[in-house]
Amino acid sequence: MELESKFEFGDKVRDTVTNFEGTVTAIAFYMNGCVRYQVQPALTKDKTQHPDSVMFDEQQLELVKVKQVKIIKPIDPPGGDRPDLPGLPQL
Repeated sequence: MELESKFEFGDKVRDTVTNFEGTVTAIAFYMNGCVRYQVQPALTKDKTQHPDSVMFDEQQLELVKVKQVKIIKPIDPPGGDRPDLPGLPQL
C-alpha cells in the first residue's frame, strides 16, 4: 500500500474552518485512511513568540502556496549520536 497525501512538507496551507494558516511540518497516516497535517504558523509580528502548531484533517485544508521552505535532508541515524542510550527491547 502506497501512502499518498494531498499536501507536501513545506507547503503553506489554510484551514477552511478557522482560517488558521501555516506551513506543513508533519504528516500522519492513520490505519482508517485518515490523513492529518501538522501546521506551524509563522512567528508573531514582533518576532518574539513562536505559536504552537495544530493538527488538521486533510479535507479541511486548502493550498495557499507550494513549498515555502527548503526541506533539510534527515540525519543518519535520526536523533543524533547517543551511544549511551539503551536499545529498544526485542519483541
